[in-house]
Amino acid sequence: MTKPADNRLTRIGVFYDGMYFKHVSDYYNYTHERKARISISGLHKFLREEVGKKESANPRHCQIVDAHYFRGRLSATKAQERDLLLGERKFEDVLMGEGVTTHFLPVQPSRGEKGIDVWFSLEAFELAVYKRYDVSVLVTGDADYVPLVRKLNTLGTRVMLLAWDFEYTDENGSERTTRTSQALIEEVTYPVMMADIINDRSKKNDVTINNLFLKKVEYGKPKVTIDEQQSKQRGKVVSAKGGYGFIKPDDGTSDIFSHHSVVVDGDFNDVQLSDRVEFLISKDTPQGGGKAPSAVEVRKI
Repeated sequence: MTKPADNRLTRIGVFYDGMYFKHVSDYYNYTHERKARISISGLHKFLREEVGKKESANPRHCQIVDAHYFRGRLSATKAQERDLLLGERKFEDVLMGEGVTTHFLPVQPSRGEKGIDVWFSLEAFELAVYKRYDVSVLVTGDADYVPLVRKLNTLGTRVMLLAWDFEYTDENGSERTTRTSQALIEEVTYPVMMADIINDRSKKNDVTINNLFLKKVEYGKPKVTIDEQQSKQRGKVVSAKGGYGFIKPDDGTSDIFSHHSVVVDGDFNDVQLSDRVEFLISKDTPQGGGKAPSAVEVRKI
């Protein structure tokens, strides 16, 4: 690639698949050894440096001129009912503080987030046409965005992909894998596989990599209803991964689901396999969506 003039500005547009980004951030907060969420400001600094390397440009001349975040969102009433409203709005404050424009579609129970990927693609393409980005950055791993990349290529816009491959345990205790679409990797100009970079031992003390993460921030806890007269139960942790866990009660009943936000006098990340805990039983639907009761006010003993 021809090296640009030293004073030439490299214009960057960033587009976040919000649900994907939350999934990745949850993984690093609850499963990965980092035990921290991804920092938006740190990620943007990393992007500028990475684009500078790929474009043979001074990072100071690589500027994010647009950043957009797309996600389905619960209504204010539903979010408040689940005690998630404050946490969601705090994260939106972070996005606004970093100059990220948010785009939300209402989540329909029967349709989920259907339609948000179409909006993402339309906005990313239209803005690339009118604002003439040198590089469009997509934070996603979904093959649905392959047509978008092909259209951006026709404009002469280089496309950088920030994506992650990792394994985790879901709320039901099943082992799952998040894997980036191979077709998407092959279509973009600059595929950047973030998990490989973050896990690179030679970068353990790299300031830019470490700044990708921030201190733990609580984004909201599920609302729970308990019988105040019930006695605390005791049991042993038999699963604690990915922000969820299961407790085997001492009375021999079925394993009880627990969510990361219900740990008191400590943090979910401090709870390890086989730890002894005490807990109460919630009457509400657990955060993971199951129908069985869940453990709340979980405390290590």
